[in-house]
Amino acid sequence: MPKSVIIPPGTGMPIAPFVPGTLADGVVYVSGTLPFDANNNVVHVGDAAAQTRHVLETIKKVIETAGGTMEDVTFNSIFLTDWSNYAAINQIYAEYFPGDKPARFCIQCGLVKPDALIEIASVAHIGKQEA
Repeated sequence: MPKSVIIPPGTGMPIAPFVPGTLADGVVYVSGTLPFDANNNVVHVGDAAAQTRHVLETIKKVIETAGGTMEDVTFNSIFLTDWSNYAAINQIYAEYFPGDKPARFCIQCGLVKPDALIEIASVAHIGKQEA
């Protein structure tokens, strides 16, 4: 099965061996996305809502670069560092998924940089692409 690497314009160099997204058979797999700027610095330190918005905007760019929209998202994996941020995260999340919500899970864990409060990985079905 052929696959295409998805790298939106202006994307910085990842801190590990991965790409922002991969498109295969009409499905976009978006890597775990942290609230990083182009230099891999954490943005909006201490603000879970702003970090969530930044992460979802980054995911949106990956999906749009692949030819889809946020409405195509079918599954999200959400990682947060503290349950006290859950309500703020959900408030922003609901703005990006106002209609039928994607399936998801949410777990509390440590993240690669201590100032990062959230990480999200997504799957979007954008339809079969012509070869």
